[in-house]
Amino acid sequence: MRKPASVGRLSFIEPLMPTLVERPPEGDSWIHEVKFDGYRSQIIIDDAEVRILTRRGLDWTAKYRDLVETAKGLNVRSAIIDGEIIVLNDAGVSDFGELRKAITRRQHDLYFVAFDLLHLNGHDLRDMPLIDRREVLQAMIPADKRIQFSEALPGSGATVFLLVDQAGLEGVVSKRKDSKYRSGPSTNWLKAKCYVEKDMDIIGVQREAGKPAMVLMADKGRYMGGAFVTFKADKRQALWDRVAAKTGAPSPKGLAKEKAEWLKPGLVGRVKSLKGEEKLRHASLKDFWEEN
Repeated sequence: MRKPASVGRLSFIEPLMPTLVERPPEGDSWIHEVKFDGYRSQIIIDDAEVRILTRRGLDWTAKYRDLVETAKGLNVRSAIIDGEIIVLNDAGVSDFGELRKAITRRQHDLYFVAFDLLHLNGHDLRDMPLIDRREVLQAMIPADKRIQFSEALPGSGATVFLLVDQAGLEGVVSKRKDSKYRSGPSTNWLKAKCYVEKDMDIIGVQREAGKPAMVLMADKGRYMGGAFVTFKADKRQALWDRVAAKTGAPSPKGLAKEKAEWLKPGLVGRVKSLKGEEKLRHASLKDFWEEN
């Protein structure tokens, strides 16, 4: 533990950002938590004052009135808590699509899931091992409140990832038990996301200089969003050849996107995207073909 911080208003600490990997690591050196789909946030408690800041340090206290009142009830003099603000759907899964609506209309549906403690009662805890910081954090959070502790999941990385995938959750964050907290990108925290692949109609493309190319997708007539095109040169050219043969379709109703090329029916693509979303997120095109 570092020496007590100097007297004064606590400042925002840039968050530690996990590195994206395909699968969680194995071994006893790691803990594994659910990766929640929400807004990374920081609760700062200074005596009677509570602030809630975004991952970039913007003050969103006014947007989270109910969570502020809950934080005032924690039995601490001062603290900086790292976590995620989420809203749950009917299945009990964090729902990013409903989060913005809840912020403006349903404050009572918001939760703050706390997973790290950076400061407590005048002490900077970032040099303490993660496992010790989390033990202190868990002890200070009462049960059945809008601020909840992010429990570590039992089992190996592979087992946890399989269970999270089957439950329709976004993914897993794995953290080294003995790691210190250091702001910015880090390999001491690793995130593995759950994805799903699905065949959809390619109804348009967006190709702008200096920007990644995207295909625009629809599922049974419903617009689903865009998927990045990451093919190598030969396969990318084959896609553009197919696109060229189908350009000239009118823009679908409500989708008059600037600089989009709309396609006649018949081109199908397999898209990999983040699991559990109503529309495509973090999506990429994996393959394409002409419909028979």
